[in-house]
Amino acid sequence: MFFPPRCGGCGKLGQRWCADCRRQLTPPPQPLCEICGEPQYVAGICEHCNDTRPAFYVLRSCAVFKEPLRPALRKLKYGRDIGLGEALAWDVAVCLHSLGWQADAIVPIPLSQQRMRERGYNQSGLIAHPLSHIMKWNYLPDALQRVRHTRSQVGLTAAERRENVQAAFTAHAGKVKNKTILLFDDVATTGATLNSASQSLLSAGATRVYALTVAKALQKYGLDRIEQLSPRSSH
Repeated sequence: MFFPPRCGGCGKLGQRWCADCRRQLTPPPQPLCEICGEPQYVAGICEHCNDTRPAFYVLRSCAVFKEPLRPALRKLKYGRDIGLGEALAWDVAVCLHSLGWQADAIVPIPLSQQRMRERGYNQSGLIAHPLSHIMKWNYLPDALQRVRHTRSQVGLTAAERRENVQAAFTAHAGKVKNKTILLFDDVATTGATLNSASQSLLSAGATRVYALTVAKALQKYGLDRIEQLSPRSSH
């Protein structure tokens, strides 16, 4: 009553994530690479995945990283709008149901100890935890650890991103062995972090790793125009 929430997307009073912003979510443009979920002009597996198949079985994102989702995720990550995580989890659950995946547990991408001390919480976990209750799957936040601090991926090229997170994670074999894992993060750009974490989970005995993010960043590497282009209009 005294401190009503504001929508993470538009700032409207009364809800943490309003119906108007929910309706504005834009799914990644089809067709997508069958493995990494990269938007492309033709169906099938993209050139990169054909050359070097990622460790995760499939990567998908629920929506494009743009307004109103972009400010909402930034408020969750940097603005300490912790309650927004549960509100967003319901939209992620709808997306996950549509994919038809089945997993034994949800594992969020972990922060380094340094970043955890700075921020005080893991923004991916704030969505993944309520998502696990909605899906009725186990939640294993300690199954994966970031064993070295890495610089922010923002502004790095695809090659720099892969190098930055190489061997950055270790997984707990006792928690993931013989399990199908849903690896969860807030935003995917090139998928380098999810790939590195998936390698660790599989090395620890996981049978399969599905990767899911709330958002897919397209504009970060020159794909913002793909939303306005169809396969027939490309040259």
